Amino acid sequence: MTDFLLAALPIATILFLMIKANWGAARAGAAAWFVTVVIAIFTFGAPIDMLIIAQAKGVMLALYILYIVWAALILYFAADEAGAIKTIGRAIRQLTDDRPLQLLILGYVFATFLQGVAGFGVPIAVIAPLLLGMGFSPVLAVAAPMIGHSWSVLFGNMATSFEALIGVTGIPGTELTHYSAILLGLSGFTCGAAVLWLDGGFRTVRRRIVPLVIIAGVMGVVQYLMANYGVWTLGGLTAGIAGLVTSIIVTRFWKPHPDDVADPSDVHDDHHHMPLIEALTPYLVFMVIVGLATFVPPVEDFLSGIRLTFDFPAVSTALGWQINAESAKAIAIFGHPGALLLYTALISFTFFKIRGRYDNGIAKRIWQRTLKSGLPTSVGMVPVIGLALIMDHAGMTYALAEGGAALFSGSFAIAYPVLAPAIGALGAFMTGSTNNSNVVFGMFQRHTAELSGISTALVLAAQATGASLGSMLAPSKILVGCSTVGLSGKEGPVLSVVLKTGVILTALCGFMALGLLLISMMNGG
Repeated sequence: MTDFLLAALPIATILFLMIKANWGAARAGAAAWFVTVVIAIFTFGAPIDMLIIAQAKGVMLALYILYIVWAALILYFAADEAGAIKTIGRAIRQLTDDRPLQLLILGYVFATFLQGVAGFGVPIAVIAPLLLGMGFSPVLAVAAPMIGHSWSVLFGNMATSFEALIGVTGIPGTELTHYSAILLGLSGFTCGAAVLWLDGGFRTVRRRIVPLVIIAGVMGVVQYLMANYGVWTLGGLTAGIAGLVTSIIVTRFWKPHPDDVADPSDVHDDHHHMPLIEALTPYLVFMVIVGLATFVPPVEDFLSGIRLTFDFPAVSTALGWQINAESAKAIAIFGHPGALLLYTALISFTFFKIRGRYDNGIAKRIWQRTLKSGLPTSVGMVPVIGLALIMDHAGMTYALAEGGAALFSGSFAIAYPVLAPAIGALGAFMTGSTNNSNVVFGMFQRHTAELSGISTALVLAAQATGASLGSMLAPSKILVGCSTVGLSGKEGPVLSVVLKTGVILTALCGFMALGLLLISMMNGG
């Protein structure tokens, strides 16, 4: 129990400092990093070389994420200075006057689509400033896409996180897709409901229950069919496309409640002469570039030819916790999502320049705005990610999961599916990655299920779904979102919102997993 409590102390430290003390992520992360190092050395027996290796991996992971952050900022400011953001905001308003439905379409549906094509924080970096430009508060602008995209992480971005779960557990994907797709589909509905709830509570959810059920139902069913027909690598992407098409159809027939009609004064349109197709050009170009880099092998091979990575040796603690030799997360210099965003930014800048949308000194102004938003995020991200990897390497993250699982031993084993998503979410929160959570806890979840005599496929599906939902809690993503809406150094309110929401949605996922287990048992499964 002592190990469990001490392993939880860094998490408690960063949450307290960011939420209660209102510290920025940089200060809170540095303080929690120091606490982590002390506990790792004196309680878990982590040697200095292990700490250095873990921090070096953290720097590499931070570089991977920051590549996206800086590129996304440049693209956003290039589009914003041209007036494209205001034009897109006006177009969404023309699609529907229903303000909560506008939030649902961008923060949930479009976020799902972007997760399908890119992932790695791109949905938050792209959508948060769009919502801000439409008049939503900065906190809501970041929180909505963070929550809205999370359900689609597992099967988004070519299902890399799902492939990691398959690889680490040795269980074929065909045995995992049924329960995984069901839990994700149900969680997709709760994520959409949560996005609506952020804007107006349960009354807003109740008034939009019909479009929410239709849109979430279509996306969930499409993803289920793709996953169970063996095409899980396209599950998130096709679900997002289906959601966008369904949203357009739904808005044709949906009449907003008079109390929820958006106020046109929320968006000051200084570029009313810009056609919508021109405003959407950066994002259309981005989708084309991502499609070429993802689905055209010669292009993918060419862009991935030069990679930056480092090999790290195996290390172990004095208590015997072993970390195998591995390579740091490779950064494909020209094929990384950040590079694709930079290509898009360059093309968009040139396009808007030709169209006469810029005045003199535009390049300098874009760069100054990028520096102002990007520097605080960059400083804060290294200790936060380093903290997570030190906890992982020292065995602290595993100690947290093991302590929680011990509560569900013996006669309580049947209730273990309730806890399994929470372990997955914890892994995503601490490592900043659904993929890493599945790698760290995949075998642990499999062994626990086998020892408890319950469905291994269901427990692993709960792990994967929890890890997907837990991605909304990753501090690195919060930093990404806040940097695009002027909240750098003021991330606490956003973390408070997504933490409360994430805990509720993960708990609901656990009870849904328990329900599936009971149904299976009643059917003799």
